[in-house]
Amino acid sequence: MRITSELICQAADQLQGFVGLNRKTDQYIVRFSEDSFGMDVADDGIIPTAEFVWLPAADHTMTLCRARLQLLLDQNIDERINVTEPLRVYMHRVEIPQISALRSLVS
Repeated sequence: MRITSELICQAADQLQGFVGLNRKTDQYIVRFSEDSFGMDVADDGIIPTAEFVWLPAADHTMTLCRARLQLLLDQNIDERINVTEPLRVYMHRVEIPQISALRSLVS
């Protein structure tokens, strides 16, 4: 199967769980329910994992951030957050620039 940018973006959008910045340790942590973070993560700082990996870029585009994906991979919970093969390929192909895409909500 050929891995395309479209498949990588779809895989990023299928990531599960929530990410929050722990203020005491200054580290991002992943949970599978918004209410399981506790007092060390601000409620307004909890973001779905599928959104956490995208950073705003120029001209209303967003970039699929390898550094943020690596933060997730370092927690060794790939199956629970649904890291699939297209994202693994994206992380290994560092010679290819990060993906930038125009993202919008689909209803």
